Order: sequence, then structure tokens, then C-alpha cells
Amino acid sequence: MRQLSALDAQFLNFETETNVANVAGLSILDGELGREELVALVEERSHLVEPLRRRLVTVPFGLDHPYWAEDDDIDLDYHVRELALPAPGNDTQLGEQVARLHARRLDRRRPLWEMYLIHGLEGGRTALYTKIHHAAIDGMYGAGALAALMDVSPVSEPLGVGHDHPRHPDRAPETAEMLLRTAGRLLANPAHLLRFMVEAMPRLDEIPVISLLPGAGPVSRATRWLTRQLGGGEQVPELPRLTVPRTPFNGPVSAHRRFAFVELSLDDVKQVKKTFGVTVNDVVMTLAATAVRRWLVDHEALPAEPLVAGVPFSLRGAGAGDAPGNQVTLMITPLDTRTEDPGERLRAMHESMSLIKERFGLAPARWLRHLSESMPAALTGLADRAAFGLVAQTSPPINLMISNVPGPQIPLYVCGRRLLAQYPVSVVTDASGGLNITAFSYDGRVAVGIVSCRMLVPDVWTFSDYLREALDELKSLPAPS
Repeated sequence: MRQLSALDAQFLNFETETNVANVAGLSILDGELGREELVALVEERSHLVEPLRRRLVTVPFGLDHPYWAEDDDIDLDYHVRELALPAPGNDTQLGEQVARLHARRLDRRRPLWEMYLIHGLEGGRTALYTKIHHAAIDGMYGAGALAALMDVSPVSEPLGVGHDHPRHPDRAPETAEMLLRTAGRLLANPAHLLRFMVEAMPRLDEIPVISLLPGAGPVSRATRWLTRQLGGGEQVPELPRLTVPRTPFNGPVSAHRRFAFVELSLDDVKQVKKTFGVTVNDVVMTLAATAVRRWLVDHEALPAEPLVAGVPFSLRGAGAGDAPGNQVTLMITPLDTRTEDPGERLRAMHESMSLIKERFGLAPARWLRHLSESMPAALTGLADRAAFGLVAQTSPPINLMISNVPGPQIPLYVCGRRLLAQYPVSVVTDASGGLNITAFSYDGRVAVGIVSCRMLVPDVWTFSDYLREALDELKSLPAPS
């Protein structure tokens, strides 16, 4: 049996009619794919993707975080669906359909996923939209989970192979055991809070919201200095104090979404990387910063201060393992949207990302997990919803989320159909802002999915053009002397 971590449970707790915690992937396949083939594939390989076979079991009265239990009989007629776009089946229509599907909450009485086969795309293509609740996966695990349903050649394994896989059904504990475990967790909460305080004090300047409080920076510096004097700490670079400006895409989000997508050449991105001596991630972050700047300029809403982006960092390479659930932390970084020079913007982005990576490398930030674990589960849901509502109405902790997930650089296939593109579809909330830009690299391309609140950013497709233009602009710059 496996209990949701406090961080996993947060993605359940903050959900409302407008804040929805679905993460998804939009796969574009070459050729037509029938639902029967897809259902057979999912049935065969569901044992390889743990979240597909698990449902929530709640603790009485919400006294503790829920458990995952294996579902003995997954209703694939419910989970795997199909629909068709009206002619001509273009990208804009596909984006509108995905936005509608993405805004719908998942049924918590069932395993927390749905899959939609979408027919009628231009060029004889088929789309596959797969969404899973964020309580079950993070971006890195989600990429691997989708890959489990794919092959490296057009000839897939014979049907039936998965049924021979040994099964070890995971059952939720009985009520008495749940309550006993809950008592143990309550006793452990003060220890988690103490651990959070010990680890967070030197890092207050990198925690959203807390870093903006008066004295956060001096307390962090003093604590790090004292730790070094006692022989237990390393010298870490200072972070700038960031003020989060107001933008049109910050505020309470609606229940409706917009979704746009674009593909960029990974070779072009790598060309810029080589020319300027930066990383692929630096280039992707700069492209996002440039696109956001142009949108704000077009809407006469460019703040005088740099924007602040939330950037997820995976803990899986820092001893967190490969288990399902969320093994991530959130770092914050400035986006230099003030300068008109794209070369200067890239250099500033490189410096900012190098700074937070250096701090993360010295000691991976686990404050999000430790803070979550320090609160009694019965209070966490109320606190999460109250916090989201408060920051949406007052001061946002960040302006937007930007993420870059590396993927396989070889062709993949679904039921023999080549995967042409894989676009991420992520989350927007009151606290994280009404705009999310997530990139996923696959087979020589960088696929970018842009999700927005329809009321805050209705013209989301403009970002596709801005991202293309931003890459062309960087490619045209001469190498620094």
C-alpha cells in the first residue's frame, strides 16, 4: 500500500471549480488509429504505469492523506474515449478541444486519468490526449509513463505479453490501521516542522512569498554565516530580492482554458546554445521570456520590473527515486523582460539560471515537501484553498510557470503509428498565474504547450508566433566577441 505524500495531497486539496490540477500530453500520430487497438494497448501495458491502475481511498473524516489502492477492474470503456473534430480539423480546432477537456475535473471515484482519441485532423493524422491528476505524477514521471505505452519501432510487442506480468495487488489499509497510522503522523508533524525550519532558515530568500517578507534576506544570510562558522555549511551565492509585478495574467483564474502549441527545431536551439556558450534550458527560458515580453508590449502592460517565473526542478536525480507521485521542488527566477536586446536577455537568463542551479546543486531545496509534511492533514486542505484565494486577490508569489522537460531523441510509435509530436499540457492556478509555458524535447524538436486562463489570456495562439520569432531572432545574432 502507498499513501499520498503531503505534497501529492496538496494537488487534491487546492482543486476547486476553477483551479484544476490535471497534467496531460497531446500526442500527434501519423495516420488513423482505431479505439479498439488503443484499448488493447492500454489493457496490455497498464501494469507498467502504476497510476493507471490505482484509485484513491480516503481516510475517515479526512484526518490523514488518502491512500492509493489497486483497482481490480478498470473500466476502459469509461477511461478511453474518442471524438472527432469538424472539418477542416486544423490546429486551432484541436487546441480548443484540448482546452475544453483539460478544464474538466477527474472523477475521484475512479483511477485519476482519461484518454481521448481525436480523429479528423488535417493530413490524415490522429491525436491522443492523455490526462492524469497531478497528485499521481510529476512532469518527469509523466514523460516516462507515456513512453511505456510507446514502442521504438513500428512493430509493437504481441498482445498478451503484459498479462503474464506478475501482479502484486496493493490494498488500502483497513479503517483501524488508517487511524493508527494517522496518530503516528500527528506525532511526527512537529519533527517535520522542525526539519523545515532548520533547512528553510538558510534558504528563505528562494521560497516564494516568504522571500518577499521584510528580513527574509538578512535572516537567510545570517543563518548561512552561522552554519559555516560552526563547520556545517558551504558558501552559496546570494539571490537577488525579487518583487513580483502585477500583469494581466495574474489574478483569480476562471473555469475555462485556452491551449496553443508550437514546434521548434532542437538543432536551432542547440546552435544558439553553442554560439553563446549557454545551455538548452537557458535558451528555452529566454524564448519564453521574449514571448511574454512581446505579449505584454502588445497589450500595453509591460511592468517596469522584471517578471518572476516559477521553475520546477526534479528531485529524482537527488536521491528521491523513481516512484510515482511528485518528486519536485519549485525555484523562482527573474525574467528580464525589460531589455529590448535579445542577446542581453539570454545572458541575463543564463546568469539567473546558473545561480539557482548552483544553490540547488549544493543542497537540493526540499522546503516544499517538508513544509507540507509539517501540517496536520485535516488542516492542509483548508489552508491550501485559503492560501490560493488570498494570493490571487493580493500579491501573486510568481507571475507564471515555465518548465522544460527533456525527452527521447529517437522516433517512437503508438500501435505502429509514428509519434510526430508530443506537446505538454500543464496547469494554471490562482497562485501560479493564468499562463503556463512548458517545453518537451522529442526526436530533434522542441514541442511547446501554452496553457492559459481563457479570461486572462484569450489570445494564447499569439505565443506560438512569438516563440518562433524569438528563436529566429536569437539565431540571427552574431557570436559574442
